[in-house]
Amino acid sequence: MSAQEAKETDALRELIDDGRVHVMDGAMGTELYACGVFVNVSYDGLNLETPDIVENVHRNYVNAGAEVIETNTFGANPVKLSSYGLADRTEEINRAAVHLARRAAQDRALVVGAIGPLGIRIEPLGPTSREEAQEFYHRQVDGLVEGGVDGFVLETFSDLNEMEQAFKAVRSRSPLPVICQVTVGDDACTSYGTSPEDVATEVAAWGASVIGLNCSVGPAVMLDAVERMAEVTDLPLSAQPNAGLPRAVGDRKIYLASPEYMAQYARRMIEAGARFVGGCCGTSPEHIRSIRALVGGVRPPSTRVRPGSHAEPHDTPIQPEVPLRERSEWGRQLAEGTFVTSVEVTPPKGWNAEVLLEQCRGIQSAEADTVNVLDHPHSPNRMSALPAAMLIQREVGIETIVHYPCRDRNMTRMISDLLGAAAAGLHNLLLVTGRPPAMGPHPDSTASLDIDSIGLTNVVHGLNRGVDPGGNAIGVPTRFVIGVRVSQVAVDQDREAGRLNWKVDAGADFVVTRPVFDAGRLHSFLERVPELSVPIIASLRPLTSLREAEFLHNEIPGIHIPDRVLTRIADAEARGEDAARAEGVSIALEAFEAIRDSIAGLHIHVADGNLDGALELLSEIRNSV
Repeated sequence: MSAQEAKETDALRELIDDGRVHVMDGAMGTELYACGVFVNVSYDGLNLETPDIVENVHRNYVNAGAEVIETNTFGANPVKLSSYGLADRTEEINRAAVHLARRAAQDRALVVGAIGPLGIRIEPLGPTSREEAQEFYHRQVDGLVEGGVDGFVLETFSDLNEMEQAFKAVRSRSPLPVICQVTVGDDACTSYGTSPEDVATEVAAWGASVIGLNCSVGPAVMLDAVERMAEVTDLPLSAQPNAGLPRAVGDRKIYLASPEYMAQYARRMIEAGARFVGGCCGTSPEHIRSIRALVGGVRPPSTRVRPGSHAEPHDTPIQPEVPLRERSEWGRQLAEGTFVTSVEVTPPKGWNAEVLLEQCRGIQSAEADTVNVLDHPHSPNRMSALPAAMLIQREVGIETIVHYPCRDRNMTRMISDLLGAAAAGLHNLLLVTGRPPAMGPHPDSTASLDIDSIGLTNVVHGLNRGVDPGGNAIGVPTRFVIGVRVSQVAVDQDREAGRLNWKVDAGADFVVTRPVFDAGRLHSFLERVPELSVPIIASLRPLTSLREAEFLHNEIPGIHIPDRVLTRIADAEARGEDAARAEGVSIALEAFEAIRDSIAGLHIHVADGNLDGALELLSEIRNSV
């Protein structure tokens, strides 16, 4: 380590070790927005494009009394910068940010490099590996180190797994002190359900210099979290709350907590054990000035950790999964190797479910094992799959498989949905990522994706072992039988095979294919996953017309219909609608005969108005099995 690095290490380390209270800065984004910067630009890119504005914000905080200021680099990682075409300038942007903060500080404040989340999910809840995440962070850390920071602040993290990768990236490049801050909700826990106590003990075990909180909530909730952290660790604590929760005033979001109010709570947080205090969203130099004026005479308590407390991480005991055969009748059949069948239904538009229930009674009479309840998240005025499945099981008495897409549901909502489903007796799931909405005449339609089907499979597998994604006990484990989908006709077969293996590793119990019209394509795909350890349920769809076949082949991702099948439907349709429907059933039966030795069951798709065709196909198959 060079003499300059040793000096920088000593500078922040001295503040951490001196036992006194120190003031950090406030919001950067809020101040840049107040300067007229639009929200559709990269605020990190301003370090290169409009450096004077950024430097002036830093200077205002230093003049207000901040002793530690953060670089304007919260989102300056290559993942987030790629949205603005700036990924190649990652190191340059971070390096420039440090120089701006240094010029503004003029040796009156220390400069810490701000690092925030990547904005993507990492394993086990997303496709990005831990090693890849570290590599992304390495680039940001390299730029900050080259710029000459005094230390680092990892802030606004909810996922401790991701924060740990950022921490490791810092440690692989620099010995400088690291402040680790998470963001919590109204319950004082992260969005993953991790408690303040667990955050403090786990992050302390990494070797963090300071542990704390920032963003998302106002000072009242943050005070509670600080108090809880102080009970389990003697490391210095930090707190940078928002200026309350934003309120809509016209078309703007305004933070209404006054500088005086923020200062009062800063004092209370110091009394609870915080030693580094400042602000986040909505705070300004005036807030920091008020905090500085009030905290000068306040000292943190000399001892905080209660007798018997310790700073070691604790792990919630993971319970063994309920055996597959005991989770549901569908699970029992899969475990015993019984050939299984399901027929798909679509929930109705409106609230009246009588037609749906009558369809399910017909499916039950045809001796299907389950009803697969399709979810249409973008279909106007249509009942969702979960309540529809509850009605079917209650009124008809046939077991259901609930089609559950990730898109447009955040992880918290999905967990709430699934815990409710478990309580209602729904135990069979088909987890899919989900397609984006069709834009059509609605150009303002949007779609969000918090985690994909691999991530959700990991989450549900955890619920089956009695823990949520934060490692917290949920009480009695759920008993879900987890299904996932695979596209055997995907363009990138290697990628699809890889994703399927990840789904199985994550905890999938069975796999459902896309509709099979070409047995050779399914056999070819299965050769790519020879060690697959879970049963394959093949989908079949009896075609009704050439128009339907052409639509599926050309406009629906994941469906491939060979030319020979299109020709057969066209020839049959020339003899009439009934002939086309009969040919559709024949084609599906032939596909079944070609794949029956490779599959453990069938899922039958139902085209609009073609339940009779689906039940005819089911009857033919049951007679032949």
